Amino acid sequence: MPEKTNNDGWIAATWPAPDHIHAGTTTRRGGISKPPYATFNLADHVGDDQKNVSTNRELLRKQLNLPAEPCWLQQIHGNRVITAQTAEPTVPADGVLTDQANTVCAVLTADCLPLLLCDTQGTQIAAIHVGWKGFSNDIIANAVEMFSVKREHIMAWLGPCISANQYEIGYEVRDACLKICRVAEHAFTPGRNGHWFADLYRLVRCQLGHLGIENIHGGDYCTYGDAHLFFSHRRDGVTGRMASLIWMDSF
Repeated sequence: MPEKTNNDGWIAATWPAPDHIHAGTTTRRGGISKPPYATFNLADHVGDDQKNVSTNRELLRKQLNLPAEPCWLQQIHGNRVITAQTAEPTVPADGVLTDQANTVCAVLTADCLPLLLCDTQGTQIAAIHVGWKGFSNDIIANAVEMFSVKREHIMAWLGPCISANQYEIGYEVRDACLKICRVAEHAFTPGRNGHWFADLYRLVRCQLGHLGIENIHGGDYCTYGDAHLFFSHRRDGVTGRMASLIWMDSF
């Protein structure tokens, strides 16, 4: 079953992470931004009023009782994963990892897949922004390689993204993804001539399994199909962004 929301504003990750790990994703509900960013837009690069974004980020910190400002990244649909100690809003990266308590890793999405990772002991965490460009440039492997534990001790939560029946892509996208995970043909269903429907959830699950990670959870939502809860770039064009967050208490 999909994870429950708190006043429609927060979806907590349901996975067997240690109790001191906190993770999940925001929805579009509960903020102050105006259309087309209504209402809980957390991105400062999409054209929204910066005062509204700042207020939404302050609401986020208060509602979740965050221990620190999230490590906001300059996401570029690339494959770079950095440590939280080097994260700055001006640093281009699409993933962030830390082994420090009270540090909030975050990625912004509005159809791409937010991937949250932690080890079974809860000593390392990461947040990864996975679209087809990042996937086809091996961002998931780059993130996994930064963990110091064995891969069978890493677990994953797949946050809300666009579903397969809404995500039509060209053959060049399919070919680029299959170069990274050649056994993922089942993640693509033929569409109109020269096009395919891509299942990001299946694609990411397949790549995680290929990397030796089997403890995988989430993957229950469609950002395109649920306009009440989620922003969707493919559905709306100009729109806001949700934030997927992971942090840990002292242990």
